[in-house]
Amino acid sequence: MTESQRVLKIATLDDVPAIEALMAASMRDLLPKFLDEKQVARSSETMGVDTQLIEDGTYFLVYVDKVLAACGGWSRRRTLFGGNHTTGRDDSLADPDTEPAKIRAMYTHPDFTRRGIGRFLLRSGEDAARAEGFKVMELGSTAPGRPLYEACGYELIEDLSTPSEDGTIVPILRMRKDLGGFFIA
Repeated sequence: MTESQRVLKIATLDDVPAIEALMAASMRDLLPKFLDEKQVARSSETMGVDTQLIEDGTYFLVYVDKVLAACGGWSRRRTLFGGNHTTGRDDSLADPDTEPAKIRAMYTHPDFTRRGIGRFLLRSGEDAARAEGFKVMELGSTAPGRPLYEACGYELIEDLSTPSEDGTIVPILRMRKDLGGFFIA
């Protein structure tokens, strides 16, 4: 697939229904390849649309031949992962000199996996963060995302997985990548 077939668009609030449909299809079809039934059911507790990213203009849609193939973005805010409903959010702005930007809410439609779209989306977020002076990226990886992130240079720094009310653990891994430049951790 050539990059000319891909169109990167900044998401708007009008895109939320299409984003939600893509996320649902991705979770329904891709998560069971990595997680058991209980883990898949509990994944919605930490996954979903974060409209703050859309309002910030840092959430992207990737179209392939005019079909929504993937969504995801980056954030200059401190929240590492989750949707509007996720507890523990910190929407304050990170300092690019001392804090990482975040890769957020990456989803690929099941019909478009293994075509380089995830790498394209990830690189787009990294480039945008770098342009704003960020020197480090972090993300909260799910089990399906980990192989992509590791292949793109992200390293595991912390396991944030915690049991839900019924004891089910859905893996969430804090991963980091140096974008170049000086950074104080």
